Formats: sequence, C-alpha cells, structure tokens
Amino acid sequence: MPLVYPPAPAPTLSSVITALESPTAVHEARTPTLRSAQGAVAAELPLPVHVLDRLVPGARASLAGWRYAIRCDGRSVAAADTVLTPDGWAFSHFFEGPYIASTERAVRQAESLQAPHQPRLLSLPGLYMLTLWLHGDPAADPAVGSPAPDDLLVPLAPAPPGVPAHRVHRVDELLPALGHRLAPAPPLAAPA
Repeated sequence: MPLVYPPAPAPTLSSVITALESPTAVHEARTPTLRSAQGAVAAELPLPVHVLDRLVPGARASLAGWRYAIRCDGRSVAAADTVLTPDGWAFSHFFEGPYIASTERAVRQAESLQAPHQPRLLSLPGLYMLTLWLHGDPAADPAVGSPAPDDLLVPLAPAPPGVPAHRVHRVDELLPALGHRLAPAPPLAAPA
C-alpha cells in the first residue's frame, strides 16, 4: 500500500523554490552537484523532520523542519531543509550526501509494506543517526507526535556501528536497544 504523505506547509515549498531560483543561494551552497545541474530542478518528496533528543519512555519528538529532495533529470542531486522562524517557515540550506539516496531507498522499501503509514524523518542526534519513521496513523498531524511503540523505523545509511541500515524495526524494539548507547558512563573508581 502506498505511503500517505502529509501535506507540507505551503511556505516551506515556496521558500525552497525561491532559494532554487536564487543564483546566490545555489552558488553559495556546498553542493557541487546542485551547482552544476543542467536543466530544470524541482523540490519533491517533502518529509517532516523530527528530533528525539532522549531515548527514554515518554520522550517527545519535536518538529525541526521539512526536508525536500531536489531532483534534476530524474534523480536526486541534493536536499533542502526549511526551519520554522518567528516570521514563519524559511529556507535553511541545501546539502548533499549519503542520506539523500538512503532516504529514497527507504521510501521505496516502505512502499511495499502492507499497512498504510505516514513517512517522516526522525533524527537521533546523540547517536548521529537518521531514520525513516513510518508513523502508523496516516491521518495524524505531521507536526506533532512521538514514535508509538508499533511505529516502524528504518535506519538510513550510514547508520551507527551495529545498527543495520535499511532494516525495518518496530520502535519498541529498536529504541530500547539503542538506549544503552546514550546512557551516562558509570563513574570511574577512585585509585586505591
């Protein structure tokens, strides 16, 4: 069953399009592929990006922005992030790297699942980890919520050591397994 993509706030797309049309924004971007792209570029596949700072029961994920794939000639060449400012949604930056292709691969993988899901990105900054979060309620407000125990996570490559990328995990299985990695180290014993 296809994924149910949440509608992105209109100002996120317009801010990305404005940046794509700005020679200054594209020239100053650290994305050689975007700077050298020939032909029309388009912003597609908007996904809300949530951040989970702590891996403890009841921890809330917070919306950090929306990410768009920037496509040219049928392939993704970069991505664009937007952020919420006091004045509304604004373009943040362009970037490229392994998470772009990895996100596309995870989305294709998720589209083969039987149950409908709402795709989101979930960042675990304490582990330098990004996942495709498949929220079980496709009609949910994409700006709020935290991973439910039966939601699914697909770690994107590169994943932390010991975490297989592109393997589908239930939240209640993966997050507890990662929790020990963020636990504070026990105090060192005083020398005798």
